Amino acid sequence: MDFRLFVILATILPLQSLTQSLTSSNLPIVIISTDIDSTTGVPREIPDEPKILGSMKIIFHEDGTRNWLTDQAEEQYLNYDGRIKIEIRGSSSQTLPKKAYGLTTLKNDDDSNNNVELLGMPKENDWVLNGLAFDSSMVRDILSYDLARAMGQYAPRGHYCEVIINNDYKGVYLLLEKIKVDDGRVNILKMDEEDVEYPNVTGGYITKADKTTGGDPIAWSMGSSTGNGIGFIHESPKPEDIRSQQNDYIKNQFLTLHTTSNAHNASAEDGYPAIIDVPSFIDFLLINELTANVDGYTFSTFYHKDRLGKLRAGPVWDFNLTFGNDLFFWNLDRSHTNVWQFDNGDNTGPFFWKNLYDDPAFHCYLSERWQSLTSPGGALNIDVIQAHIDSLSAVITEAQAREQARWHTVETWLDQQAAMKSWLQARIDWMDERLADTGPCLDHQLPNLVISRIHYHPDDAGEVDGDDLEFIAITNQDVQPADLTGVYFQNLGMSYVFPAGAMLAPGEIIYLASNADAFTAYYGFQPFGAYARNLSNKSFDLVLVDAFGNQIDEVHYYDSDPWPEEADGDGPYLQLIDPSADNNLAENWEASSGPVSALTEFTEDAGIMLFPNPANKILMIFSPAIPIRTVQVLDLTGRTLLHQEFSGSSEDSLSLEGIPGGVYWVKLKTESDHLIIKKLVKF
Repeated sequence: MDFRLFVILATILPLQSLTQSLTSSNLPIVIISTDIDSTTGVPREIPDEPKILGSMKIIFHEDGTRNWLTDQAEEQYLNYDGRIKIEIRGSSSQTLPKKAYGLTTLKNDDDSNNNVELLGMPKENDWVLNGLAFDSSMVRDILSYDLARAMGQYAPRGHYCEVIINNDYKGVYLLLEKIKVDDGRVNILKMDEEDVEYPNVTGGYITKADKTTGGDPIAWSMGSSTGNGIGFIHESPKPEDIRSQQNDYIKNQFLTLHTTSNAHNASAEDGYPAIIDVPSFIDFLLINELTANVDGYTFSTFYHKDRLGKLRAGPVWDFNLTFGNDLFFWNLDRSHTNVWQFDNGDNTGPFFWKNLYDDPAFHCYLSERWQSLTSPGGALNIDVIQAHIDSLSAVITEAQAREQARWHTVETWLDQQAAMKSWLQARIDWMDERLADTGPCLDHQLPNLVISRIHYHPDDAGEVDGDDLEFIAITNQDVQPADLTGVYFQNLGMSYVFPAGAMLAPGEIIYLASNADAFTAYYGFQPFGAYARNLSNKSFDLVLVDAFGNQIDEVHYYDSDPWPEEADGDGPYLQLIDPSADNNLAENWEASSGPVSALTEFTEDAGIMLFPNPANKILMIFSPAIPIRTVQVLDLTGRTLLHQEFSGSSEDSLSLEGIPGGVYWVKLKTESDHLIIKKLVKF
């Protein structure tokens, strides 16, 4: 039905004629009752804002059997039974009689947030009831979110349900996670107003390009090819909470992205890969372009950045005007199979999206990712997507009839889905032609870096919290020095990006700590660097990648068998038994209580002696049995301070001029390439 006629009907027809009786459903049933208005004596009408108090029950048979309205009195069938705050949400969707809602689950004090699992989704308190506005197929939003998650990115989880508010049947909805900072959603640090200096000022942030209908002011604008400014709004911290230093920092990230992408600067040191998590921008572009999202890049477009991490695109949100759908009754028709949304003359978004697409390196990785995702079995493969449309359709077939009887908007839902499938085939064919130039995208070799030690759950040490003694050790297994510029840990939960110019010598090991000061005080030497946040005490996927997201190493550890359980809070740390072994297999790790040091002193040293030790200006090295070829002096983090070739005689000297007093390692390599490492004290 034409939505103009829908609005007219909903206005003039009696409520009873639009209400469909609901006694049971294959979907969960959400029953909401707002509190009684003390003046009128009837339930309060839900406003746009602020949220008002009410109660909610969710009837849900976890065994998959039918949900009956009469089950609202049966505790075992109630997925939720408690207090809420609720308001109308949305922008253009508010013009429709069927409203969308935002709600917060509360404790019985009607004030404290109540973090709960709803319909199998992780615990939280902020939720959205999406009314499927302007989408007669009833699948576009949830399909797009599911595809984004299948690509490996976080996107809101959701569940179809049928909703009754104040005894009025409202139809089919999607109960969705609201986008917010949370370990189970956008897994970044929540900032405080005191976080105004480095490193705290670096995150975490959620920023969006969007309309201002929610009442939040535009923080800054960026230009676009249409001549219209793209307004950026603070989502977290909220506009009323963000400090000027925080605003300036995150704004500068976007401005630097614009500058570097405009210059096609693909340098890991000072180009756009130094600013952004390239894979998330690639995936965000692909899901918006695959669906030809009318609002993509300009509205409902989220970005996020964790502390010490890179700027990331996403999560995706608001995908009802996609797959060929638009606000046709407002004479808008913008979702096509044969144009790029970032370059269609309408909602193109900031310049940096097209700049990235036009950059040869980014375009190559974009094409490579596209070809992988659309291959047989891939998340964006045409057969996979069409099968998923069918599975979603099967879930809502019964409830669709009640939705149609109530609102008269989804009579053509199956035709819409069939049109989506044929539209999708044409879209994929068009994109295939333009994303065919796959790799290798950069002519370089990945460094042979190995995650070799993990202390994810240290014991407390007196007054020192165990979390502050965490560390990750990385070993260079190559015979060549490793350039660490731009190398970073990709998964959210902990963040670290190696600084430009950082190098790791062959065979060297470095430590990254959660708290550099605590690590230094406890272990006796400084770590190479400090990462943000803490490792999980349960399980975590450590993914080490280069500046473009190419995987260097990955370890997914667990705190349970077959992984060494002694490393779970009992003192020992995880140590890779053989650095050349597959470190993603539990059998190749052991729990170790050995001393933690950047280098390990060998006891089998063939009688090699350093004297005097402690030394001042000159160090003598005596090796009666084995000729020495090279000598290096390293600090306790493994950084080389001095390198000298030796003549192979049994006795030689090394000048220590310019090296400050302290404790060092002396690494000696013999003529037979045997390494011997000894400790030196310099005064």
